[in-house]
Amino acid sequence: MTRPAGSPQEQESVVPSQIVTLTVNGSPRELIARPSTTLLLALREGLGLTGTKRGCSQGACGSCTVLLEGEPVVACLVPVLTVDGASVTTVEGLADADGGLSPLQEAFLDNFAQQCGFCTPGMLMSSCALLRRAPAPDRDEVEEALSGNVCRCTGYEPIVGAVLDAAERSRVVGRSGAGVATSDVPVGGH
Repeated sequence: MTRPAGSPQEQESVVPSQIVTLTVNGSPRELIARPSTTLLLALREGLGLTGTKRGCSQGACGSCTVLLEGEPVVACLVPVLTVDGASVTTVEGLADADGGLSPLQEAFLDNFAQQCGFCTPGMLMSSCALLRRAPAPDRDEVEEALSGNVCRCTGYEPIVGAVLDAAERSRVVGRSGAGVATSDVPVGGH
């Protein structure tokens, strides 16, 4: 007598992969995901967007921060099946339509707000969310917005300075959110 592979309990607990549809950096994307697939793995392995970094895989370091429906989330803790149909912005989506750096990214470069660069994508995304909601933040607001992001290289001062500089640049040119994917400043590229 031939038995199917696995016990009846194992057969019942097998959940098939599903197609997940996301709008990533303004473009519709589809991927096949298992129930255990996180948004982080879907972005990196399923869609090839490796700017979002895998750090602690516990939601503590912030290196995997992306914007989900405009709000910062740690992608390592979000099951991708739970966000089917959602809009996601990654660090790749901060560039303008012609691939140039956003004012926020330029401010990070000009203020030496990165060293090894591993935390930079998460810092940029948390900063982007802050500048969308508070285009003229004070130092305390910047520090609070970045409190979920760990950096072991810069000591945070250049990062805080870069965010404040980006906010000032946006005031000078009259653009809200420092040109970082607001409704009036389109997300470029991908």
